[in-house]
Amino acid sequence: MKTAIITGGAGGLGQALAARLQREGWHTVLLDLPGPALDALPTNDKQSVYACDLTNGCAVEGVASSILAARASVDLVIYNAGITHIGLFSEADLDAHRKVFEVNYFAAVQTARVFLQAVRASKGCHLAISSVAGFSPLFKRTAYAASKHALEGFFGSLRSEEKLHGVHTLIAAPSFVATNIGRAEQQRNGLARPGSASDGVDYMSAEKAAEIIFAAYLRKTAMKPVGRVAFLAWWLNRVSPRLYQRLMERSIKEA
Repeated sequence: MKTAIITGGAGGLGQALAARLQREGWHTVLLDLPGPALDALPTNDKQSVYACDLTNGCAVEGVASSILAARASVDLVIYNAGITHIGLFSEADLDAHRKVFEVNYFAAVQTARVFLQAVRASKGCHLAISSVAGFSPLFKRTAYAASKHALEGFFGSLRSEEKLHGVHTLIAAPSFVATNIGRAEQQRNGLARPGSASDGVDYMSAEKAAEIIFAAYLRKTAMKPVGRVAFLAWWLNRVSPRLYQRLMERSIKEA
């Protein structure tokens, strides 16, 4: 039985990805912060659940040791954990900016490091969940866009190194996925749950996003914009960045 590790596994997209993989006979290992959402997830022959603060390097190493001892192989690591920050840069503080990077970028890098050799051994896949904000600008998302640009830069570069070991690296970039609609409570400093923003455009379901991402994994795609809006943004930002930015500003500001 193949094993997939999913960070942010208690969230909407993490759950949808786990369900899609389990239908194909995979065992999914879900990592997330301790709390009611994680506690509600079952542990059985198809699924393991681990509480872990991914911004704590020692905690990540400890959980990784437990997983590697329990599973025969690690065939896929999905870097899905993330937070967003909504607000103007002029009104944000540096602590919020750093927090976004700790969760969206450094936690993924640390997780990739602890599972690097296991993924090499299985000739498996690193699957990074980025965003439209990972390849283009996004209004009121300076910290979020910066963290996702960094994530894409890291995994795009890692792809060149790890393909020498038979490892596939996929970057999936959804637009707005409706994972927390109705749960838009924000933490202080403008930090918020992903998928909870009220200014999103053309939301797609987590299940639909998971189907597209899984299909891209099967095809060994390198970069996959997920959904109609993401594909149009990818294409337009390449053809005319200025036009893309103008249309994006109009859509987001008026939402």
